Amino acid sequence: MVERSHKPAAINAASGQEDTAIVIADSDKVTLKLQTGESVEILLYGATIVSWKSGGEEKLWISESAKLDGSKAVRGGVPLVFPVFGKHDDPSVTELPQHGFARVSKWEFLGKTSNSPTNIQVDLGLSPSQVPQELREKWNNPFGLIYSVNLSQTSIETKMLVRNEGTESFKFHVLFHTYFKVPDVTKVKVVGLNGLGFKDKVASALNEVNSHFTLSGEVDRVYHKAPRSVIIEDDKQVRFHVESANLEDVVVWNPWANGTPKIVDFDPKDGWKNMLCVETGSVANFQSLEAGSVWEGGQVITATDSL
Repeated sequence: MVERSHKPAAINAASGQEDTAIVIADSDKVTLKLQTGESVEILLYGATIVSWKSGGEEKLWISESAKLDGSKAVRGGVPLVFPVFGKHDDPSVTELPQHGFARVSKWEFLGKTSNSPTNIQVDLGLSPSQVPQELREKWNNPFGLIYSVNLSQTSIETKMLVRNEGTESFKFHVLFHTYFKVPDVTKVKVVGLNGLGFKDKVASALNEVNSHFTLSGEVDRVYHKAPRSVIIEDDKQVRFHVESANLEDVVVWNPWANGTPKIVDFDPKDGWKNMLCVETGSVANFQSLEAGSVWEGGQVITATDSL
């Protein structure tokens, strides 16, 4: 496990001060609440964020048939991808399931690391001993992960720290697989990916795009060397501003009407109309981490309609 020098104790209740944020932790979930009404819920299974409420509205899409009992990866919210994105033919990860093991392992709640009336952060950790044995044997590298979630009145920040605790280097992918809730995906524009080449997993081709694009069908694209800032807007307003740090790629995904019947836990089947995945990560190429070294990357998502 990646240890901090001053690991806080788990917090199960507020400190009693009315002007402080609240963290509620039990054996399955951690909930963050601000006095102004914003909240985040994080399952310990997969360290998956399953709810983010800001401005009185839910900002994340989650399938009505998503499994929240630890029986499978959660469909929706913000699942974590590590150490491989999708399925990959690299020998170091080829035996792992799609998107690796972070989203199907039970994480440890490490505690609260900051707290104020307008801001709160918690950390979760994952070590090899917490990974299911059959998966641990398929990626036998000593590692430690610390996942930090910071909630403010208008934004949510997610950060991942990866440490190589072995004697040899290893390589990995990492991705924040964010499902945004939108009123009408056909009216959504993703702005900021102008002029970038991308790998189109639907069309199996490389292309370039203009300053923004709207969706008219199934999309599954990996944009490499993306800018730090991406905006999600519709015909009425800017919905989200996504700013990343030390992450080179952006994945855009929506299965559309033809893709959802193939996804067993995607409900309702027309739910594609109200969701769009815009995912920051490092997945076009592997990150290489030397023994004893640490890598960190993250994103800040601002719900601009809550400003």
